[in-house]
Amino acid sequence: MTLFKDPAYNFSGLLALGGSGSGAGEVGEVLTAVNAINKAGLSAQTYVETFRKLGDQLMEAPEGGGKPGDQTTRFRALRAAQYYGQALFFVLGSDDPGSEEQRYKDGRGAWDTFCDRCDPVPVKAKVPYGSTPLPVWFFRPDESTTRRPTVILTNGSDGQNVDMWTYGVQAALDRGWNALVYDGPGQGQLLFVDQVVFTPTWEKVVSPLVDWLAARPDVDKDKIAITGLSMGGDLAPRAAAFEDRIAALVAMPGCLSPWLGFPPELREILTPSKTETNNIWNKEVVPELPPPVAATLKKRFEPFSVPAMLAAREGKMFTDFYTPAKLVASLDITSVVGRIKMPTLVLDYDYEQFYPGQPREMFDKLTAPKDYVKLTTAEGAQLHCSPMAPQLHCEVVFDWLRETLGAGS
Repeated sequence: MTLFKDPAYNFSGLLALGGSGSGAGEVGEVLTAVNAINKAGLSAQTYVETFRKLGDQLMEAPEGGGKPGDQTTRFRALRAAQYYGQALFFVLGSDDPGSEEQRYKDGRGAWDTFCDRCDPVPVKAKVPYGSTPLPVWFFRPDESTTRRPTVILTNGSDGQNVDMWTYGVQAALDRGWNALVYDGPGQGQLLFVDQVVFTPTWEKVVSPLVDWLAARPDVDKDKIAITGLSMGGDLAPRAAAFEDRIAALVAMPGCLSPWLGFPPELREILTPSKTETNNIWNKEVVPELPPPVAATLKKRFEPFSVPAMLAAREGKMFTDFYTPAKLVASLDITSVVGRIKMPTLVLDYDYEQFYPGQPREMFDKLTAPKDYVKLTTAEGAQLHCSPMAPQLHCEVVFDWLRETLGAGS
């Protein structure tokens, strides 16, 4: 499935295409954008510009026909959120890296426009977390006080809220479940606006969410599950290892060490000495980096370092490699997986490109009741997070949750 010759752009394009099944994209819009980008010459600039303009177009009234109704406005905004997210992902490599926060706000605005027209409108709240509260969106099938099973949807290191719609919210609502979407440290608003980076103690993020849910009259507090998408497959298990009120866990995919997702030649730079590490980085590595590789590294390290993010927005490479690298390495959960007590589903994928082998390793280390499912090329569900098959992905996850918790339909 080749939309672009470059694997990073291709993977992102496939995610946009796959989102079409849940309304978070339109096949014709995505493929038209792909053709326009390839015709202009694939680059961060052409990619960002094309998808940003598509988002802008959808946030305006459609040409021709009558005045758009709420449902038209709603789903145009959902698709716009997808396309703005596509632009955001590559903006640091574009001609205007300083527009990153604005690109995030474009997508957030589209997401909120979508949410405000849902029926019922999701409950928006700010859940206490240190000095920077967590923004949450609580989706319900209806406004009754019926206690329902609830899933906490945990994003990864570079996903946006719209991805949580594709990978869980709609599936939960269709099955009579509640779904909680949130931005944690290193994600969404907390990263791009509040400038709060990832933390290795993700249970301190999730426990306040469980407190908030357990206090609601429409949540069955004995049937609260958590999923983790992409690097969330490290974060959610970490939280579950220390938060006993979670009744079921799904790692999508299982990830023991995000640091192993970085190239080995990059990992070798990290030494016990900050001075030595940064000397190698600044004097030997950075001068030899091709621009596309430099842009990728700026993107991958920004959720772990505010100075790295701010330097990237100025078109510069960060000079302190040691600090964010140590933070990424600290996310290793190998030593705590054995603490997990609740039933756990570990997903894996044919041609898993970021954490190959890690899902099986996590499964083998688990001592709780556990299941392992590998999504395959034969199903069109290959690659990290099954970008072309999110509906199948959700079917596997929610069927397992239904059986595990004895809930839903």
